[in-house]
Amino acid sequence: MEERQTPRLVEVEIRGAIAEIALNAGPLNLVTREVLRALNTAIRSLGQSDGVRCVILHGGTARAFCAGSDINEFAGIKADASEQKILFEDMVLRALAALPMPTIAAIDGPALGGGLELALACDLRVLRAGVAVGLTESQLGGLGASGAVRLTHLVGPARAKEMLFTGEPIIAETAAAWGVVNHLADTSALELARKLASKIAARGPVSNREGKRLVAAALAMPTDAALSAANIAQQVIFDSADLDEGVAAFFAKRTPEFSGR
Repeated sequence: MEERQTPRLVEVEIRGAIAEIALNAGPLNLVTREVLRALNTAIRSLGQSDGVRCVILHGGTARAFCAGSDINEFAGIKADASEQKILFEDMVLRALAALPMPTIAAIDGPALGGGLELALACDLRVLRAGVAVGLTESQLGGLGASGAVRLTHLVGPARAKEMLFTGEPIIAETAAAWGVVNHLADTSALELARKLASKIAARGPVSNREGKRLVAAALAMPTDAALSAANIAQQVIFDSADLDEGVAAFFAKRTPEFSGR
């Protein structure tokens, strides 16, 4: 008798220098403790991979990219919510945001509540036309807390407050106009994300890693401190073999072959 294997809640596939993380948690990809554990394992593993130059997070074959938290878990946590959900979820989102390589959320289905918070922890977002996104927690009396912070960095306080206070999802065109997402895809967000990832992966990996650090520094540090960090990053670039290769390829009129060192 054949033993059936339990499907993985998160699937990771590496194609050359690009890794894809696919959520596989049912038709709505609801966030549960088990999903967070599986996602955390995938993120930690990719963070240690020297060969991966870009990561795409997507909703797999589900109807939704991610429709948020599984509210069936709420009743049992209450006073222990920080221990059982809040702090662990924050740790996973921070780990995703802290991956050293660029990350892209490919959103082919609704990203609502915690689903949008997950997408906001990525560096870039590609959204399929006709798909809505939103921090919908206030409709249940909840709060998209980490989403409030990350969304404000993207769209400013007034628009972030509107999304938080009303809990209403916004259409794809509004999400693009406000800067919630970087690109709209006519047909497949995943396919457009793959094209974008290929372009990113072809660039200097050291440059992209240092660039990602500097954008984070610009948001978190006083300007003078961030500019000091920029000087250090520039020295890292000038010390790199990638810059030597890029310059040599430019003069030879060929495509550079970056090593990530």
